[in-house]
Amino acid sequence: MAHTQRQLHLGAFVYGVGHHIAAWRYPETNTQGLFTFDFYKRFAQTAERGKFDMIFIEDIPALPEHLETSVQYTVPVRAEPLTLLSGLASVTSRIGLAGTVSTTYSEPYHVARKFASLDHLSRGRAAWNAVTTSMEITSQNFGQDHHLDHSVRYERAEEFVEVVTSLWDSWEEDALHIDKASGLFADADKVHAIDHRGRFFNVKGPLSVPRTPQGRPVLVQAGSSDTGQNFAAKTAEVVFTAWQTLEEAQAFYDSLKGRMERYGRSRDQLKILPGVLPVIGSREREAKEKEAQLQELVLPEVGLSMVSRTLRIDLSAYPLDGPVPDLPDAAEINGGKSRYQLLVDMARREQLTIRQLVARVTGARGHKTISGTPEQIAGHLESWFVNGGCDGFNIMPPYLPGGLDEFVEQVIPILQARGLYRTEYSGTTLREHLGLSVPDNKFLLKARHQHA
Repeated sequence: MAHTQRQLHLGAFVYGVGHHIAAWRYPETNTQGLFTFDFYKRFAQTAERGKFDMIFIEDIPALPEHLETSVQYTVPVRAEPLTLLSGLASVTSRIGLAGTVSTTYSEPYHVARKFASLDHLSRGRAAWNAVTTSMEITSQNFGQDHHLDHSVRYERAEEFVEVVTSLWDSWEEDALHIDKASGLFADADKVHAIDHRGRFFNVKGPLSVPRTPQGRPVLVQAGSSDTGQNFAAKTAEVVFTAWQTLEEAQAFYDSLKGRMERYGRSRDQLKILPGVLPVIGSREREAKEKEAQLQELVLPEVGLSMVSRTLRIDLSAYPLDGPVPDLPDAAEINGGKSRYQLLVDMARREQLTIRQLVARVTGARGHKTISGTPEQIAGHLESWFVNGGCDGFNIMPPYLPGGLDEFVEQVIPILQARGLYRTEYSGTTLREHLGLSVPDNKFLLKARHQHA
């Protein structure tokens, strides 16, 4: 298949002991490793051996509302991302370290300080996935009776990112002198209070951490709604998303990149990485059997509860082999609008029964599942990439450690042989891996404008 010299970007997505909801029951999964550092160390070092751009750790600071299902039959517990990434920084040297922190249930100064620290400790490999948090019950863990409305969450997120990036810029790159002879540690004229006063936050600054090796940690975003796309077009440098078809992925790619010009940004300043769950076998039949084995481990009530949460409707009241019931417009819900719409579109397009929809979603939660040989997996990734569906992928191993081992050992060499993927890292920072420039410092830009 013909392609340009443009190359794929890959994230390795850590999600418990594997992305499939029944991964913890699969015989080849190291379920006991969930809270052992060696489990994550192996994941990170395997991904680095595969020359991945980054590892990515999601976070939801709450357990699902229906504890009797989530706690009894699934693995809803997670390590806190910044704690884990700080440890992984010490056992890796090149791979990027991306972690999720909510803009709805955090404070900008804390987030700016933590990710700036991680960027220093990792020598320029940190990335922040800024999410607004879709799970409504989260509010009750943070002293709030109600989850903010979708639009308000994004308004808060936009101001949150503005504050964090200003704090990251509050030290100019050459502010530090560390001159023992003269006694000058830093040039005070190059350290700036940000004096932010806004609708949601009042933050004086400056940050207590100097400018980082990347200038700023890389900004990641994951919303695909119309509001989420505008937010990403203005601020994000990487977007994680979920699509089932190439046509959907192409439409999203063009829609999001087409919005960037209005914010004074070029299309290459943002990388779009859809999630893909690869089930790999030496033959296609073997891969299908592996996928079927994982599906057989899903208890019916678990799958039904998972889809019901996403669709905000109790599906247990409807026949399993009947059609998905009529659902409200995405504009009417206050959760994850884009994922909600993705499931609705999938059910309608393919005329799925509730049972079929559950089977489709329990593996990758709405992301694309590909089961096949390494050549088939590589071919699918190449097709989406060269046909304008993405800039790369966020790889979601169905179980661990084997799911990532198989991808690195069997699929990566094919992508490399086709000239689609690096054989060695050419840089040391995550920005260099992604081909992203160091952002201009806001205070220097302001000074230039004043003197122009």
